[in-house]
Amino acid sequence: MDDVFDPWSAEFLADPCPAYAELRDRGRVHWFEPTRQWLVPHHADVSALLRDRRLGRSYRHRFTHEEFGRAAPPAEHEPFHVLNDHGMLDLEPPDHTRIRRLVSKAFTPRTVSQLEPFVHELASELVRGLVTEGGGDLLAAVAEPLPVAVIAHMLGIPESDRALLRPWSADICGMYELNPSPETARRAVRASVEFSAYLRELIAVRRGDPGGDLLSGLIAAHEDGERLSEQEVISTCVLLLNAGHEATVNATTNGWYALFRHPGQLAALRADPEGLLPTAVEELMRYDTPLQLFERWVLDDIEIDGVTIGRGAEVALLFGSANHDPAVFARPERLDLSRSENPHLSFSAGIHYCIGAPLARLELASSMRALLVQAPGLRLAQEPERKPDFVMRGLRELKVEL
Repeated sequence: MDDVFDPWSAEFLADPCPAYAELRDRGRVHWFEPTRQWLVPHHADVSALLRDRRLGRSYRHRFTHEEFGRAAPPAEHEPFHVLNDHGMLDLEPPDHTRIRRLVSKAFTPRTVSQLEPFVHELASELVRGLVTEGGGDLLAAVAEPLPVAVIAHMLGIPESDRALLRPWSADICGMYELNPSPETARRAVRASVEFSAYLRELIAVRRGDPGGDLLSGLIAAHEDGERLSEQEVISTCVLLLNAGHEATVNATTNGWYALFRHPGQLAALRADPEGLLPTAVEELMRYDTPLQLFERWVLDDIEIDGVTIGRGAEVALLFGSANHDPAVFARPERLDLSRSENPHLSFSAGIHYCIGAPLARLELASSMRALLVQAPGLRLAQEPERKPDFVMRGLRELKVEL
């Protein structure tokens, strides 16, 4: 597979779709030696495996490292793994069920609808700043500050501290790339220590003086006599902050870059923003998927197309490929903002379906609407450079002008 799937090459990162098409043509599952994973490129298989309880984000609820045939992580990585492994994204039932049930109360449709005025106003304010400057970096001016401010507002992070969040998040998320380097691991560990220490201090403050924010709610939350441990509160906050803005930042810039390269679709959106925005958000999430790959451990043997994948193996579910599968999407390489049948997997599926999906949709629609209204002549000022990351696909910057 090395001749087709090369997630570290600039050519692949620029446009992985031809490689995905080749993978789908060659079969339903492929062994990839550099990461020692089974690649799964078809929509039907990815969708089914996301819901298959024979796979899990973790194996520690059932097996020790030795029983599972895996080496324990290096001791020096422990701060990252303590932080990561207590978040619901990397937990399986019953712990996942307990934490998700408590956290989901903050992401009900009613709660998200109550945030709409705040999100709309903040998006408008950020776009006004970009317009006043006559253009600039859309990522730094709008795409990044909006979701960071929203999730920090929900959690009750003081405005003066919010500049800390994005660097910590970026360093931690580096560990989710394929075969992260020792330097990436060192940065992730350092960020894990600093982020955890910051939240531990803030939790102490909220315990003495609780408010109406989500952090205070997580501290107080209990069900059937069970509360979240302090580590679970910390890990949940970090997960919400990371997932709550990392993918949205990339979806915003990937989406606008796609629109600039498809002027006909952009013109249609400008002509009918309210009519097209709901389907446009879904199509842009599908077309240039911000999360390209999601990993699962095989807890019990599975079979795909006659290939037995044994317990202890790891599968890499290729969201980017699944979202371009012609078996599901008519003319998948065509950007079609009016696409009504769009079962993309950008928010995952099953018990790990993105809890913040309604909020992400609100943020994306709000920033797009503000840009369409306030900057109707927005155009690309220079070709952007992609980040050298595969799993979390995004741009370093997106320079625009009016």
